[in-house]
Amino acid sequence: MLASLGLHPKALVPFNTRYMDAAVNQLRANGFDVRDEDVARLSPSVRHHINMLGRSSCRLPVLPGGLRPLRDKDATDEE
Repeated sequence: MLASLGLHPKALVPFNTRYMDAAVNQLRANGFDVRDEDVARLSPSVRHHINMLGRSSCRLPVLPGGLRPLRDKDATDEE
């Protein structure tokens, strides 16, 4: 069990890094002024969106482009 405690952080940082990069690129493509000095302050160790308790699945879905779609800011939580 203790060996698995290192698994989440080791998987979490690359996951967050990829999605943060995709989000910044999308913001810039949509015309938002995203400054490099702000991006430098981002941390990929944020984990409030990850369930550290309970069951984990290691099955990866086949996703077009390799990433899930980013959340639409205008979407409601029910969508």
